[in-house]
Amino acid sequence: MQRRSLLRLLAGASAASLLPRNAFAAPAILTRRYALGPLGDEYSARTIRLMQESPVVDMLCQFAFADMREQGTPRADRWLQDPGTFTAEDFAAFRGSGVKTLALGRGGPSYEAMLQFMAQWNGFVASHPEWFIRVDDAADLASARGDGRVGIMITTQNSDHFRAVGDVTTFHRLGQRLSQLTYNVQNRIGAGFLEHNDGGLSIFGHEIVAAMQRVGMTVDLSHCADKTTMDAIAAAKKPVVFTHAAARGLMPGYARCKSDDAIRALARNGGVMGIAAIRFMIKPEGPVTVEHFVDHIDYVIKLVGAEHVGIGSDLDMAGLGMPIPRAGATPEIANQVNFDRYKPHYAEDGGVHVDGMKHPKRIFDVVETMVRRRHSDDTIRLVIGGSFVRAVSASWVPDPA
Repeated sequence: MQRRSLLRLLAGASAASLLPRNAFAAPAILTRRYALGPLGDEYSARTIRLMQESPVVDMLCQFAFADMREQGTPRADRWLQDPGTFTAEDFAAFRGSGVKTLALGRGGPSYEAMLQFMAQWNGFVASHPEWFIRVDDAADLASARGDGRVGIMITTQNSDHFRAVGDVTTFHRLGQRLSQLTYNVQNRIGAGFLEHNDGGLSIFGHEIVAAMQRVGMTVDLSHCADKTTMDAIAAAKKPVVFTHAAARGLMPGYARCKSDDAIRALARNGGVMGIAAIRFMIKPEGPVTVEHFVDHIDYVIKLVGAEHVGIGSDLDMAGLGMPIPRAGATPEIANQVNFDRYKPHYAEDGGVHVDGMKHPKRIFDVVETMVRRRHSDDTIRLVIGGSFVRAVSASWVPDPA
């Protein structure tokens, strides 16, 4: 690939940062390499091309976790409270990530808190139209966005804000496009996987699933316990998703990972499973690398096909998997009842990320690994966005009035 062509592909990378290098002892497909950005991260021309031309989707990228060690209000919170504090320098990591759409996976714990969350994110996106677009429809999701803007899909990891069936319509009109039915424990809809007993999808849960599919909101079952997961898939008439999960076939005894039966049922429904970059969902102990992450992608491909697997990193853009607590404080995530069911283990810095994926360009690393494993362009395009574009777009088609 000529230097001029590559510059066009990078859409804004400086010529000084684009230095061709030859990687010795590498497969021929990877021998022509390029430094992407000032840090010197090297990727093949094929990887760069695939990332540039594809509608890359991270179905759970939590934008920015708060660092409680910062003086005063953490930047991540300040950006929402005062969008003007978010700068071009802050945006550079988002644009450089190659992600065209990120799904927030956040939200408030109640109806009122969720209204505030929606107001903050709608205000933030509206304040920066040159950098962000709210992803509302299939065209927004499928766009490769050559203008460099990043799509933000407003999604939540719990559905406690649905007090009644009519609230589904309310939040859809406000911009919510996906809702996880439960987080880790029981709610009125069903059971999360940390709950003592899994009674499956409740009567109210059936009503909520029907309402979500009626208005065109995607049903997410990532944290649901096994029976609740299978009940919801059986109840669904349109594709549902696991935005962020992993294969229990590679992690026997790990309840947070999805069974082969659940993955097959999801595929029959037309849904997609995103693989999470949380280390104790990928491998029972360290080290845990991008190679192990891609092992889960390959497992799902072999089980049900590439059209049913994607990426949902469950990290923020910087690669954090949880907020950074104040010095000496216990991370909030570890204070949950039955948290030991995660069988957690941590990186050297105390994080929960996969080693080597704690940075904005981590999907480039996934593509590079898949290229090295000789996956086709078509398969890679499905995994980094195409599968989720198909399934989510189908779930967003509302029922006729």
